Amino acid sequence: MISVEPVGIDGLSVATHLPIGDDRGELERLFCASDMADVVGDRTILQINRTRTQAVGAVRGMHFQLPPHAEMKLVACTRGRVFDVAVDLRANSKTFLQYHAVELSPDSHKTFVIPEGFAHGFQVLEPDSELLYLHTAMYTPNAERAVSATDPAIGIEWPLPISQMSERDRSHDPVDQTFQGVVL
Repeated sequence: MISVEPVGIDGLSVATHLPIGDDRGELERLFCASDMADVVGDRTILQINRTRTQAVGAVRGMHFQLPPHAEMKLVACTRGRVFDVAVDLRANSKTFLQYHAVELSPDSHKTFVIPEGFAHGFQVLEPDSELLYLHTAMYTPNAERAVSATDPAIGIEWPLPISQMSERDRSHDPVDQTFQGVVL
């Protein structure tokens, strides 16, 4: 069984899984279309990706795709522990450029549900952390965009000093007055 609760920003939610266990171990359903119908709606999971990041303090993000390739992401941590972040980039949203963060780990039994119009990224809190992503759109390189994970206009308070970031992620421009948001 999976319960879904909204969090601080309209559209974002966290799904909590109820593991079933015995002396052999446990089974945990990470996704159930019927349990999550209220947030997933008529979307279909089209792609599943996994990331593994070894260095504590490493940051990946803040990525998103433009319409018509905008995607909902369902993000769960299957190993280690991460500080997972979604930034509201929706044009005309009351919470434009605000972020919400959730700590994810296998023991938290949580999935961060991030709808279209949000940028996503994370920081590794334990070595060799692994995330599982369920996407409602295919990766489309020419629709991919990003905002800077260190942009003062967003003000993400990363829990650790950033120890590692890809050259590509370091090169994302900060948001300026010309950025009007993502129109869905």
